[in-house]
Amino acid sequence: MDMEMILKPEAVRVLSAVSSKKRLLHELGGLAESVYQVDQSTAVEALQERESLGPTGVGNGVALPHARLDGLEEVVGALVLLEKPVDFDAVDRQPVDLAFALFAPRDAGVEHLKALALVSRTLRDPSVCAKLRANTDPATLYTIVTEAQAAQAA
Repeated sequence: MDMEMILKPEAVRVLSAVSSKKRLLHELGGLAESVYQVDQSTAVEALQERESLGPTGVGNGVALPHARLDGLEEVVGALVLLEKPVDFDAVDRQPVDLAFALFAPRDAGVEHLKALALVSRTLRDPSVCAKLRANTDPATLYTIVTEAQAAQAA
């Protein structure tokens, strides 16, 4: 599994008007709808349900919200860079400015976990996060995250 299988270039955005965790989840749901034809309200509800089990803010300004949905054929993702970090109840209590959402088929067992591990590994790299934060062009962000994963595999 590689990042290019999960993430489409058009599922990468820079957002300037997000002021809360709830709004961020709505934006991620909207991105999933526009790129992957997932119902936004269903996606948002599933993300919020997962967050109620425990926050997915993993620290260092990174969040990995994820959900399982009916109707998906494969694991897909959306990456957003926030111009202004938001409180995300992260484990280190730091606000989040990078969020990578994963949406998996309801019955995706190991594929969902592999995708989560891949994204987590990629965004745990401080140099990758620094490069992402230094850029505001979605195409560049896509290249950084897909090339970082390829470099880690080498």
